[in-house]
Amino acid sequence: MFADRHDAGRRLADRLIGFKNQNPVVLALPRGGVAVGVEIAIALKAPLDLVLVRKIGVPWQPELALGAVVDGSNPEFVTNAELLESLQLPEGYVEEESAKQLKEIERRRQLYLRGRPQVDVAGRAAIIVDDGIATGATARAALRAVRRKHPARLILAVPVAPPETVESLRGEADEVICLEMPPYFAAIGAFYNDFRQIGDEEVTKLLDRAGSAIGAAKRQTEG
Repeated sequence: MFADRHDAGRRLADRLIGFKNQNPVVLALPRGGVAVGVEIAIALKAPLDLVLVRKIGVPWQPELALGAVVDGSNPEFVTNAELLESLQLPEGYVEEESAKQLKEIERRRQLYLRGRPQVDVAGRAAIIVDDGIATGATARAALRAVRRKHPARLILAVPVAPPETVESLRGEADEVICLEMPPYFAAIGAFYNDFRQIGDEEVTKLLDRAGSAIGAAKRQTEG
C-alpha cells in the first residue's frame, strides 16, 4: 500500500538510482504519473517531460481500453485486436475517437508545457512512469512511441500492476520495474491510501517544481 503518488515515486526512485549516471530523462504519463515522476526526476537530477497518451475506450464501457493513441509528428496507435474483433462497434468509431483524443492531447500539451520544447531522448536512458497499470494499453503505446525516438535504453517504471500485464510489456521495454504485482488486481486506486484526482493546474506546478529543482542542482554543480 502506498501513502500517495509521491510516496510511490520516492520508492521507485530508490530502485532507479542506478540510472542516475546514464543521462536519464523521466517521461511521465499525465496526470497521475506526473506526481510519481517528479520524485524520480528530482532524485536522479533528470529532466521531467511528458508522454501524452489517451485511451480509446469502448463506447458503452469507457474505462475498458480498446486501444490508445500517443501524440507526435507520426501519432502512435495501439489497439487490442482481440477485443476489437469481438465487438460490434459503429463503423468509423475508432478513427473518430482517435481524432477526438488527439485534439485533447494537443490541448493538454499547450496547457501543461506552455510552449516548452520536448526533451530529446535520443541516446539517453528514457524512463516512462505512471502511477500504475491495469490493461497496459496506454503504457504499450507510450513505449512504442518513445522507442521510435531512439533512446539508448528504455525503462518502464510503475508502482503497481497485475503480473500478467507486466509480463506482456517486457518485450516492449529494455527493463520493466514494478514494485508490487498483486495476483488479485481490481483497480490501481485500491493500492493507495490517497488516490485523489490530480487536476491540470497541479500538473503544471509539478513540472515547474521539477524544473526548479533540476536547475538548482545544475547551478550547484557548476558553482
